[in-house]
Amino acid sequence: MSDRDIGQEIFEGIKEIKNHKRGKIKLKTHALTEPSPPRKIRQKLKLSQSAFASLMGVSPRTIQDWEQGRRKPQGPAKSLLRIAEQHPEVFTEIR
Repeated sequence: MSDRDIGQEIFEGIKEIKNHKRGKIKLKTHALTEPSPPRKIRQKLKLSQSAFASLMGVSPRTIQDWEQGRRKPQGPAKSLLRIAEQHPEVFTEIR
């Protein structure tokens, strides 16, 4: 477990927002990188299309469409792909 004080972190975040709105500070931003192609991520995890689809919460057909370029992952799926790529241990733990 962490010794983080989530309540305090939220409170500090609210103060930062207020100060930003007043023009007192400039908020930090973080650019998110595009995840690698879904096939590359799936192969790195050593999963079949069906198993990967199950973990991603999509149909195997969706995985096939992504891998064949007929569709592109959007929204939460894109975020999950980013997590799978950057922290594959998360996906291996939930298999």
